[in-house]
Amino acid sequence: MKKLMLTLCSVATLLMVGCNSQKPQAPAAAKADGEAVVYLTRDISPEALVNIYKALGVEAKGRVAVKISTGEGSNPNYLKPELIKDLVMLVDGTIVECNTAYSSGPGNEQDDRNSSANHWKIIERHGFTPLFKVDIMDEEGEIRIPVADTTHLKYDIVGGHMANYDFMIALNHFKGHPMGGYGGALKNLSIGCASQNGKAYIHSAGKMEVLDMAKLWTPEFIGDQDGFLESMAAAAQAVVNYFQKKQGIIYISVMNNMSIDCDCVDHPAPVKLEDYGILASTDPVALDQACVDIINNQQVTATNDPTDLLSRIDKQHGTHTIDHAEAIGLGTKKYTIVNIDEK
Repeated sequence: MKKLMLTLCSVATLLMVGCNSQKPQAPAAAKADGEAVVYLTRDISPEALVNIYKALGVEAKGRVAVKISTGEGSNPNYLKPELIKDLVMLVDGTIVECNTAYSSGPGNEQDDRNSSANHWKIIERHGFTPLFKVDIMDEEGEIRIPVADTTHLKYDIVGGHMANYDFMIALNHFKGHPMGGYGGALKNLSIGCASQNGKAYIHSAGKMEVLDMAKLWTPEFIGDQDGFLESMAAAAQAVVNYFQKKQGIIYISVMNNMSIDCDCVDHPAPVKLEDYGILASTDPVALDQACVDIINNQQVTATNDPTDLLSRIDKQHGTHTIDHAEAIGLGTKKYTIVNIDEK
């Protein structure tokens, strides 16, 4: 086996946040009035990624998993190794992924990530293995972890290697998604950390506990859109609770290369939005809400058009994931933006 390898609020005064030395780490960026703090930099660079991590004031401790999407084979929009390298090295992190539950279609087998063998090839092709420790968490199986919200799921089915980590950095690429409307922290925590069976379980809102390829795109699998979105929120909460009982978890979202399609789409729609920046928070709900609000506040220009992404989010009822996550106590949609560029 291969080696284990972000409605815009007004800018507030920068809050200095101290580390919590107890386990689990308590949310560091919360105001007395219940708002979460979402940090922002308009710079998208390796240095900016490190700076926004440090602004959170929560130290990644122990065995650190950095959850990203390594990207479907011919998708160019994933977070590049050169961008994330300094942060991953700083925390001595391991890039973690799980296999997908589908193929890219006939003729695109070389770009699929639905088997560990193919996934490793794409991880290498996309430049991760020369720089990082990388771990396909479900390569050797899966584990079930508790869910607090049992509306649809009895548990969350995640990659078995999750048990090997004490702390998670959910390093999210914010963009659209064909089924979820958008992809951010909540999706990365839920679908992203789920094994292949776990992905089927979430997508089917608890109806399919074992992936059945013959039923993959049938009503049994995709017949309950709000149920799917609510299941994502529940599964995200499960992963958050899991790491909060260990050393902790934080969330960073990069708003660049924002196609309406996810990094899991082999040939995504063209990017029509300008790169915006990097956002981070100790609250994944506030972070996703802030990213969606930023897109909602974009003006249409010759080089920047949010229309398609907003239509995709609306069509798929994507913000319901955020609403449900708040309703089940995962976080809050109320936040204050703190621009670290204005120090």
